[in-house]
Amino acid sequence: MTPSDLRQLCRTGKWTGPTAGACDGYVQCNIVALPEAFAADFARFCALNPKPCPIIGQSNPGETNVPLLGDFDIRTDCPKYQLFVDGSPTEELQDINDYWQDDWVFFGLGCSFSFEDALLQAGIPLRHIEQDRNVAMYNTNIACQSAGPFSGNMVVSMRPLSVSHTIRSIQICSRFPAVHGAPIHFGNPKDIGIDDINRPDYGDNVEILESEIPVFWACGVTPQQALRAAKIPCAITHSPGHMLVTDLRNAELATL
Repeated sequence: MTPSDLRQLCRTGKWTGPTAGACDGYVQCNIVALPEAFAADFARFCALNPKPCPIIGQSNPGETNVPLLGDFDIRTDCPKYQLFVDGSPTEELQDINDYWQDDWVFFGLGCSFSFEDALLQAGIPLRHIEQDRNVAMYNTNIACQSAGPFSGNMVVSMRPLSVSHTIRSIQICSRFPAVHGAPIHFGNPKDIGIDDINRPDYGDNVEILESEIPVFWACGVTPQQALRAAKIPCAITHSPGHMLVTDLRNAELATL
């Protein structure tokens, strides 16, 4: 299935689930859409926190796509959206036509589903994909740098790996700084403020075998924490795990 095929399914409401493992080889993006008045501060927040918030594309006010990323309509072409009102997540939406304004700007941020493609190609198994689950994501005690009203702690995604696969994943993901880069932590989850690894804050719980260790990457759900802190009147993101699949190939983001 091509990215265009998947986006058409999203547009018609026929694909509403997570996008992990979909359209192998293509970049998936986390999405943040908000009024132009807050866009400069949000862009600065991302620049100060490039591991969890790597910007791949940014629209001009009112534009509904970024040609670099493909021929899409940001109002309809994600599987599911999350509405924020005064900093609080309210309802999930199938499209955002009723909320989109001519002064809105949207950001496409790098997503871990892109580096997962490189891990799979290297023969590193990913259990959430094997089990058709959403990746496990957690709030942490790692503070982000603030910009204007935007602040908060980093969110991470977790994948259980063997020791040898952990070492290899660090090597592979270091080539992809535009999609979170190398892991930020592995081992004891309590070191980064996660009290119960079996109870993710977002996504699905994934079993960790005795021979494995949890490996944590910076996650594009982090901007949702920043929106909570900012308490701006209205903003929209993707629903965790439900990304915009672009026409950009993962290989184009590799630094080596």
